[in-house]
Amino acid sequence: MPSRFPGVDPYVEGSGLWPDFHHEFITAWRAALRRSLPKHYEARINEEIHLVDLSSGATRKILPDVAVERREAQAAPSEGEAWESTSTTVTLPMPLVEDEIHESWIEIYHRPDRSLVAVLELLSPSNKRGETRSNYLSKRRAVLRHQVHLVEVDLLLAGGRISPPDEYPAADFTALVAHAERPGVCEVRSWNLRDRLPRLGIPLKPPDADAQVDLQEIFDAAFDQGAYGEAIDYAKPPSVALRQADLAWAVERARTTPEW
Repeated sequence: MPSRFPGVDPYVEGSGLWPDFHHEFITAWRAALRRSLPKHYEARINEEIHLVDLSSGATRKILPDVAVERREAQAAPSEGEAWESTSTTVTLPMPLVEDEIHESWIEIYHRPDRSLVAVLELLSPSNKRGETRSNYLSKRRAVLRHQVHLVEVDLLLAGGRISPPDEYPAADFTALVAHAERPGVCEVRSWNLRDRLPRLGIPLKPPDADAQVDLQEIFDAAFDQGAYGEAIDYAKPPSVALRQADLAWAVERARTTPEW
């Protein structure tokens, strides 16, 4: 089922479906790259897991009652007798100290040497706040230091822009492209909620031309594959911060667009 919106569907972000959508978008992005990359390149999905303290410094535990059931050991039954198993069941506290945040991205390699050429990121809420934001910024700096292209797509309305925020265009969504051979500068595409997502050039190893991908086609493929149109309640307003005019537009669009 296609989205009811011409560009980014604001209901995805506020519905609790973003982690799943992130996975679908990365998968669809990689599929699009496979259709556009020259044969001497390959696109691979990578992932890491961040362990986040749930208690902000203090250990948080679940402390249920301890129940113990015991049976005395018995000799093996003689022929014709029923066997009664000897077992011990114990319920113990299970520490719940950390939460897992899965972050996935795409890496483009040049063949046959398999040198890393570009890193492609779709930002998550965890990239834009707290300790994991610092981790992401460190990773971003490491990518740029190693003369690897960085492509960073932000389809989230919540959270501040990744640095430098003061220099970003005043828009709802952005796509940043930092070329390895042009350190210290980056190109930023920007668009708003009512706009179609743009096409984007993915830089490769010179002298190869950029690989072209259509972000709207990728978004639509991810939305359809994840069946989000069936999971989202479009009868309610989207639970993300929108300008009043855009909120009214989104509610009307969700209400009047027919289901496919």
